Amino acid sequence: MVTLKEQDTRRQPPRETAPPPALLDRGAPARAMTLFASAVAALDALLIMAATLGAATYRFGGVGSHIAGAWRGSNLGGVTYTTVAVVVTLVWVATIAVRGGYSPRTFGSGAEEFKLIVSSTVVAAGLVSIFCYLGKIELSRGFLAVAFPVGAVFLLVGRFSARKTLHWLRRREHLVHRVLLVGMPAGVAELLEVMRREPKNGFAVVGACLPRLSKDPGDEVADHELPILGYLDDVRSAVERSGADTVVVSALPGRSSRLLRRLSWSLEGLGVDLVVVPSLTDVAGPRIHHRPVAGLPLLHVEEPEFTGVRRIVKSIFDRLGAAVITVLATPLMLVIALAIKLDDGGPVLLRQTRVGVHGTEFTCFKFRSMVVDAEQRLAELQAANEHDGVLFKIRNDPRITRVGKVIRKLSLDEVPQLFNVLRGEMSLVGPRPPLPSEVERYAEDVRRRLLVRPGITGLWQVSGRSNLSWDDSVRLDLYYVENWSLSTDLVILAKTVGAVLGRNGAY
Repeated sequence: MVTLKEQDTRRQPPRETAPPPALLDRGAPARAMTLFASAVAALDALLIMAATLGAATYRFGGVGSHIAGAWRGSNLGGVTYTTVAVVVTLVWVATIAVRGGYSPRTFGSGAEEFKLIVSSTVVAAGLVSIFCYLGKIELSRGFLAVAFPVGAVFLLVGRFSARKTLHWLRRREHLVHRVLLVGMPAGVAELLEVMRREPKNGFAVVGACLPRLSKDPGDEVADHELPILGYLDDVRSAVERSGADTVVVSALPGRSSRLLRRLSWSLEGLGVDLVVVPSLTDVAGPRIHHRPVAGLPLLHVEEPEFTGVRRIVKSIFDRLGAAVITVLATPLMLVIALAIKLDDGGPVLLRQTRVGVHGTEFTCFKFRSMVVDAEQRLAELQAANEHDGVLFKIRNDPRITRVGKVIRKLSLDEVPQLFNVLRGEMSLVGPRPPLPSEVERYAEDVRRRLLVRPGITGLWQVSGRSNLSWDDSVRLDLYYVENWSLSTDLVILAKTVGAVLGRNGAY
């Protein structure tokens, strides 16, 4: 088998790198995802029925009550709320389906799936209300007021469970897509690394096709074991030989638009998904608008928003949220403070200078989780640093106290930062608050982290914390800075609970 490390691009790669087509079923992943989508639709229907029947029981004490009104001269007085529940369920599920809620591309990643459920619930509620108004059908307002909110919560919980089940199956190599990577060596190597790092996304890379280069593929791909199945003009045959059902294209050499067009033509009739990785990365959908001009698909990219009404709304949300959480967490904070004091008699709080928005320094509060002279002992531990980049992290840091091990595992040492949020120095969600010594070593692009307030939690918190490399943590923080929104903050806050309980990367 020829790999990226061994390939000599001056020769045609061998063809015997994949099983014969007879042993592979390219349509199996699509059929499996269709079955999964059907199961999710059935689950949604059951949950909606439970919500609507529960609402009828709550409102009337049972589901045998009758509705009032008429439709086109017909008396509907004999229709029970059991029938209403069935009709509402059909309308609700149909709304989700029409809006793409059961498309295989919807499942498994991102917050769009949950946003679609909420918006579809609003649309379904509107349709039912309009139909009842036009038909003079007197459905109980109490029934509707309970059925749709409760049903939305049920659906979100059901989708979360379905997503976790899908991730579990994909980690065991079920419901995965066989992927052929196409593009320049550096782009192929980056895609391969991401797909192998996130198996829950369901991409199993079976090989790659590279351009005809006059030199070795380079160090960026030298350490990856990956079959090379041909050059750019061999993609169709590579798909047929490997059984790939998805072709993912990264950067292409020269006239990339012409190459991509020819590539799409060559794949016609195979039933293969063609996925293109845009050169415009780390920009979220709401900032991108498509506008065709003279046959050219132009993308308009809006500037990231760092001021204005949305920023004011975020600030109000941060302070109100921090105030509520502080009140609820006060008993817990008192217990932690007492435990720290009884452990070694040192100060309860650690006051540390951090860098906030626009480079302004502030005093960041944390529960002390290390010995009192931790800063003085830092120099002797530098050689044991396990983190790359500008951060210092040791998995079994000898300076951590007994209480500190517990509160760091659960991220409870960061709870006092709620007071920083109340003071307007931090946000609930944002980039990690850096030390001044770290900022001094920032490259120019990394300094964009300072355009927004740092957060108690963020994408770095819900994506692995200390297990992330420096480059990955920077990429996540910059993505947040460029694409922040209040809905994104809500999703990150919800994911933080799971990340804290899972304790992945906390040390």
